[in-house]
Amino acid sequence: MKLIVSPRAPNPRRVRMFIAEKGNSLPDIALDSIDLVRGDHRSAEFRALNPMARVPVLQLDDGRALAETRAICTYLEGLAPEPNLMGRDATERAFIEMADRRMEITMLGTIANWIRHGHPGLANLERPQFPDFSASQGEKLRGITAWLDGELARQPFVAGERFTIADITAFCGLEFARGLMKYRPGDEGLAHLQAWRDRIAERPSARAGA
Repeated sequence: MKLIVSPRAPNPRRVRMFIAEKGNSLPDIALDSIDLVRGDHRSAEFRALNPMARVPVLQLDDGRALAETRAICTYLEGLAPEPNLMGRDATERAFIEMADRRMEITMLGTIANWIRHGHPGLANLERPQFPDFSASQGEKLRGITAWLDGELARQPFVAGERFTIADITAFCGLEFARGLMKYRPGDEGLAHLQAWRDRIAERPSARAGA
């Protein structure tokens, strides 16, 4: 298999961190990197793999291409159920997915809008940029992270008592904001979220795709 990624993009980093957490339980997966700023994702060759023109894409051994981060991770979890990151029974799977979707759609989506419309280095990816929208998304993020700080005041991980895919999504989103917008929860008075971030950053998988 081959995973197509792009440096510094949060969704490819989510998959790479997921793979790293699996350790040696997965088959070998080659990496192929494309340049989003250069527009490689808009090429006819890449669109033949993913018409949505987004990374990551996992090329399977049978030639098919699997896109969308959550779908890729679900496939990989099926290949290597342990260490488990997505739930061991129907109830746990549902609650982990709820937490992960909140991190992906609500938090990471807001971070992406904040950055894509506000960072000059991404002007080629978001044309036109809307700075006022970016500013509103930055404010919206502060409400989301304040809520998450409260969640982490009463439980050690995003989905509950153990590390899961929801922690990966939240961590990669916050690191995207940290790298391009210098966002640090501790600077916002969010001590629980900052402590959680620092604990996750100590995991060996946190270096994957950084």
